[in-house]
Amino acid sequence: MANLNQIVAVVDDDGSICRAIRRLLRSVGIKAETFSSGEEFLGTLSSTASYRPACVILDVQMPGINGLELQRRLAPTGVPLIFITAHDDPAIREKALASGAVGYLRKPFNDAILVKAVEIALGATPIPIGPLTP
Repeated sequence: MANLNQIVAVVDDDGSICRAIRRLLRSVGIKAETFSSGEEFLGTLSSTASYRPACVILDVQMPGINGLELQRRLAPTGVPLIFITAHDDPAIREKALASGAVGYLRKPFNDAILVKAVEIALGATPIPIGPLTP
């Protein structure tokens, strides 16, 4: 189980996806906060000095700042990232994973696989299993 003080940020322009992931993570004892855009998430990061999620789950395709651009901007922080996408593109998957993403999951994703990816990102699983790309 993950440290209950850790927060996972979910960044997706689809509110139903955000709610579903938040409920799923809370059901296994992981606190999650949701953001409807990359801009909203970056705004919270810049305006709240103490806010630092332990992991970020983000959509690849969003209006404004997309997932890859958000990954680029978050790279200096070292926060683990997990991508979720409805439109899988092998070149984008390769770029995301090569740039350090912990996982890359296609929507609709398997709940158990997403939870496992988050646990790995949070350091709660002792045996790493490589990039998750079901």
